[in-house]
Amino acid sequence: MNKLYVIFLFLISLYSSYSQHSNLKHQVYFETDKFDVNETEYSRLLAFLYDIENLDIEKVSIYGFTDDRGSDDYNLILSQQRADAIKTVFSNNEFDESVITNVDGKGEVLLKVVKQEDIHKVRGLNRKVEIIVQPFNPPRKLEAPKEKLTTEEKLKGKLKAGDRIKLENILFKTGYSILLPESIKTLEDISNILVERKDVYFTIQGHVCCTMGSRDAIDRKTKKRNLSVARAKYIYDYMAKKGVSKRRMKFVGMRRNFPLGGEPKFDRRVEILVTYAEDKD
Repeated sequence: MNKLYVIFLFLISLYSSYSQHSNLKHQVYFETDKFDVNETEYSRLLAFLYDIENLDIEKVSIYGFTDDRGSDDYNLILSQQRADAIKTVFSNNEFDESVITNVDGKGEVLLKVVKQEDIHKVRGLNRKVEIIVQPFNPPRKLEAPKEKLTTEEKLKGKLKAGDRIKLENILFKTGYSILLPESIKTLEDISNILVERKDVYFTIQGHVCCTMGSRDAIDRKTKKRNLSVARAKYIYDYMAKKGVSKRRMKFVGMRRNFPLGGEPKFDRRVEILVTYAEDKD
């Protein structure tokens, strides 16, 4: 009986160790009585978001803390404001809010007995938000919705005003209007088709995912809240350089007005809306 009990405890310990090992953690530190994220911590947080952007995440917990100074009520409010501030950064940078399961202010971290000269340092480390990311383990197998026709086939076919064509395999770096290298060849092929389709006029529509409401996301490069516009303009500029007449195309940012309802990464997309197509029949 004792042997079984020991084995049981060992398995629980092993599971706990494995679970903790699979989680990723990040701390964001704050100045005294502040809940806004300073530039240094913001850059560190963006680097962390970049590290986890390709993970299949099950849930994220965000916990805010303060140092031991201030009343209990004040510290609870401030710690919650800090946690909320971090959630806002996640949202502004196209992170799927649906996996954020906890955004809680925990109040003060009690000051343990330390040397007098270490008090300021310890208090600084207690003014923080702790982020815990738990990926699916093993990762799930996710597939994009399959289209009957490829983007190239649709653009070569019969088009009419009102047709909306999603540019498949046009993938952007999360939070940026920079196209991933593997998407350049696809965009080049699409541009070459549209150079020849002089009978078609269209608007390039940029979309983002995961922001609160229908707001646009923040472009991490420019710090402006116009990421959907920036992505549409990137496609517009590329096509113009490849020879597509600027008279035949416009670009616009759609913010997060038209989510697809599936995996968030599929909302980071660019579509072409045909505004005029010459009837050749």
